Amino acid sequence: MTNNILAWCKSVASITPARWFSLVQSVPLELLTARPAPDEWSALECLQHMTEVEAVSFPVRIKAILAGQPFPAFNPADRPKKLAPTIALAGEFNLLRGQTLALIASLTEGDLEKQGLHAEYGWVTMSQLLHHIAAHDLNHLVQAERAIMQPFIQGSGRFAVNYTDHTVKTIPD
Repeated sequence: MTNNILAWCKSVASITPARWFSLVQSVPLELLTARPAPDEWSALECLQHMTEVEAVSFPVRIKAILAGQPFPAFNPADRPKKLAPTIALAGEFNLLRGQTLALIASLTEGDLEKQGLHAEYGWVTMSQLLHHIAAHDLNHLVQAERAIMQPFIQGSGRFAVNYTDHTVKTIPD
């Protein structure tokens, strides 16, 4: 089932910038910047994270694995403080993603079993990284949409039972 990872990852990674553009161009800024809970990211904070990953993580990891070299872990909490995110990040993400897509397009089936040493997880293959890239994209798109959903869920009254899988639980003080 995973022997199609090159095509699958390309398809998900290719559509992600358009999905972000669609969100930031059509959803009001108030919804894009609303955090669903104090320790949860807003949709724009998700995009900010995605942009940072495109700048300093995914291309570095692809190149390291191709070279059989170690590469550092990436923890958003360890990164320098960032400016407040803006919708302009969608354009920056798109440019950076284009570079990552060029790297992915250069990969062959023979590259899938190449390995690099991840500072936290140990030896990982290119195939595993490609699975991670696609899952990471989808995860943060879902997270962003989930953040945007919260005011709609809260205002849906009795219909809210239909959204229990997407309701962000807040811990009372």
